[in-house]
Amino acid sequence: MPSKRRLRWAAIPLGIAAVVVLAGCTPTELHGFLPGFVEDGTPATNQTDKVAALWVNSWIVLLGVGVLTWGLMGWAMVMYRRRKGQTGLPVQMRYNMPIEIFYTVVPLILVVGFFFFTARDQAEIETQWTPDEADVTVSAIGKQWAFDFQYGEGDDAVWTMGIQAQPDAHGNVDKSELPTLVLPVDQKVKINITSRDVIHSFWIIDFLYKKDMYIGKDNSWSFIPTRVGEFDGKCAELCGEYHSMMLFNVKVVEQAEYDAYIESLRAKGDTGDIADAYNRLNNAPGTGANPEGGN
Repeated sequence: MPSKRRLRWAAIPLGIAAVVVLAGCTPTELHGFLPGFVEDGTPATNQTDKVAALWVNSWIVLLGVGVLTWGLMGWAMVMYRRRKGQTGLPVQMRYNMPIEIFYTVVPLILVVGFFFFTARDQAEIETQWTPDEADVTVSAIGKQWAFDFQYGEGDDAVWTMGIQAQPDAHGNVDKSELPTLVLPVDQKVKINITSRDVIHSFWIIDFLYKKDMYIGKDNSWSFIPTRVGEFDGKCAELCGEYHSMMLFNVKVVEQAEYDAYIESLRAKGDTGDIADAYNRLNNAPGTGANPEGGN
């Protein structure tokens, strides 16, 4: 058996090699090849790094478990293989209590650990601040098969009603016609999420987070957009025939542009509470129905 001193000396170059390899990784590689980061590593929101870290660290733990499991399987196959001249069955064991305890306790620890860190981060993301503390409060309302967005509440609120994607003969979608959620950069945003009909899921891909939308139950999501840009969103829950056309845009803009957008909605008369104004859309592709939707 090698001495502890030899093992320590062997670990030093391995540690140095690991540091060198990690130092050469790009921000994309360090974040597990997830979207939501630009080349210099700037995240799309203040929560994006947290979600990416949870993803990457989970994979590191799972890879360690996999390497250990594969190693033990390989060792058992080599050490306990049938040798030349051997006949019959090997000695049969009814049970091995230490191994059974190990294989019960370790997975339990892993499951509890994954649950704890996920629940902790999820609670912080969704309840980071109250509506009174938020700079912008938005209601995202899902329906078959589009999204409505309301900014603010009550008589001072303004809103925009979306329709589902309208693909052309080649299946291409004009993104300018999709519902668009406009948000100010570097401001505290709280999005209240609900549904008009079936279960949907509100997913902004580069923000690395999605939340289910239920009828009669509001969920919420809090974050700060950290860089100006345009992002894609979609429904991530199979919600009916045209689920794949339930798409939307997200535009993160400077405060002045956001204020101008809100005023443009007010000038159009899209004011007040939209919550009960519209129901499912009636714009199924190819039917010639009213593309503006309605009750």
